[in-house]
Amino acid sequence: MAEGAGQPALPGRIEAEFSTLLQELAACGHQTSTLLERARLPLWCRAPLFFFLGYIAKAEGRVSEADIGYAEGLIKALRLSQRQRRRAINWFQQGKTAQQLPGRRGLLLRLTNRLVPAPALTIAICLCHASQLKGRPTKARRYRCEDAIDQIGLPVSISDDIFESYAAKVWIRHTANLAKPTSYEQACELLGVTRRDPIQVIKRAYRKKVSDCHPDKLAQRRVSIEESALAKERLLRYQQAWELVKRRHRLRP
Repeated sequence: MAEGAGQPALPGRIEAEFSTLLQELAACGHQTSTLLERARLPLWCRAPLFFFLGYIAKAEGRVSEADIGYAEGLIKALRLSQRQRRRAINWFQQGKTAQQLPGRRGLLLRLTNRLVPAPALTIAICLCHASQLKGRPTKARRYRCEDAIDQIGLPVSISDDIFESYAAKVWIRHTANLAKPTSYEQACELLGVTRRDPIQVIKRAYRKKVSDCHPDKLAQRRVSIEESALAKERLLRYQQAWELVKRRHRLRP
């Protein structure tokens, strides 16, 4: 997979596991509770997970119902007993009161992530999800999320790829006035893919987008004049996005 400009490459084992987990996340509809049900975190990962969730939840001074609901959803996904649930809530409360991250939190993840990266990467995905419960993450929540990812020994840059995956699949804009894409990242977001996706995946996404707003298909649906005009604008933007992709991958016109 192509890396973004200036983005350092991950170690081989981490890169392979990360790509697999991002694909699994997309297959789960970007629902980390479903991802946890499939991934099954080791028992020793629970303390850092819920501590960091509490730390992120308190980023803006007030823990919201969405934060509590998200933590409860992960507790349910992990199928914790009542005793384990109480411990998870206690770790969450400890994270809420922390002004900075203690060095011991995430120590075992730091020591093992190069050999067994899946637990640390899964937690990183859960933390990125927690920082964007109401849409794109605020600076305060994102900074705390990045602090936690750094604490577990992973490159902070992986958060960019996780957020980009959500941007492409969850935050897709539906506004009438689509701006012309001016960067490869914007082109990928418009086509509903990420910069980590191979060119074959991007090409299929482009063809699907173009097909959905093709004049012949619109004629079959008997859309209004306004919908037809919007479809034409979208078609133009998709074509402009594809041109950027082709230039990036040096494809023939």
